[in-house]
Amino acid sequence: MEYFVIADEDTVLGFRYAGVEGQAVSTPGQAREVLSKQVAAGRAGILIITDQVASAARDQVNQLRFESRAPLVVQIPGPEGPAPDRPDLLALIREAMGIKF
Repeated sequence: MEYFVIADEDTVLGFRYAGVEGQAVSTPGQAREVLSKQVAAGRAGILIITDQVASAARDQVNQLRFESRAPLVVQIPGPEGPAPDRPDLLALIREAMGIKF
């Protein structure tokens, strides 16, 4: 299974040292474009994206997480640390199942 990272330059460089391909993005438009291209290509089984990229393309990320079997989207903190509005795992599970409190 192939991995692909979409993030800032430092994060992409770090993953390249580990042998994972990726592309650096700096604008929401770039984030959406790269995400769309990777999904269309169908090569990567796991997409690794930073919180900042996920925020920039939230609608696409949520669609992939909740409506698609592949690729698996893994959201990680960027160099700035976790985003303050980052939902926790329990909140994501509740949202996926349609449970609201």
